[in-house]
Amino acid sequence: MIRVLLVDDQSLIRGGFRALLDAEDDIEVVAEAADGAAGVALAAEHLPDVALVDVSMPVLDGIEATRRIAADPALARVHVVILTNYGLDEYVFEALRAGAAGFLVKDILPEDFLHAVRVAARGDALLAPSITRKLISRYVTQPPGAGVHPRLPDLTNRECEAVTLVARGLSNNEIADRMGISPLTAKTHVNRAMVKLGVRDRAQLVVLAYESGLVTPRDS
Repeated sequence: MIRVLLVDDQSLIRGGFRALLDAEDDIEVVAEAADGAAGVALAAEHLPDVALVDVSMPVLDGIEATRRIAADPALARVHVVILTNYGLDEYVFEALRAGAAGFLVKDILPEDFLHAVRVAARGDALLAPSITRKLISRYVTQPPGAGVHPRLPDLTNRECEAVTLVARGLSNNEIADRMGISPLTAKTHVNRAMVKLGVRDRAQLVVLAYESGLVTPRDS
């Protein structure tokens, strides 16, 4: 059973999402919160698999709520998905830096919303390759090498290549084709790189790759 926490200051939004989720046999909403501070507290209390967190809320916004959840080792299993009204708005990349696994636009189709919750619960990043590319072009602006990760040298050449391709927006199947390996092996390389670099998920891997200078926007 996938356990979901809803954090949004609009009761109608929460009610609509709850109705969709509660109708599914494999998903249950364990709690709701109307602000980020309450959301963080409820995440600690219920340990949901997925926390759907609005980006703009009173008391504590979604970015800071995400940052607090991601910083707490006891909440490592909680995958935060940011909810936004505007798609690729100014907060999205900041949310990824804070530790979000991805984001959803609130007018998403119901079937896509349910699929996204299941994807997030598995620990996969909720970033389609096309979205990754848009994020790269719009938000990654700092100079290459501005914050080189100390454990990058721990990666094997194949792991480093896989991380580079993830950061360029390729899916596991595309990475497999590019590297001449199976999709399962591609996923293994990506997962091992995440463990070595200490990142929560694929979204954080993209952020790290650009912030460390492993990949630059012009490479993509």
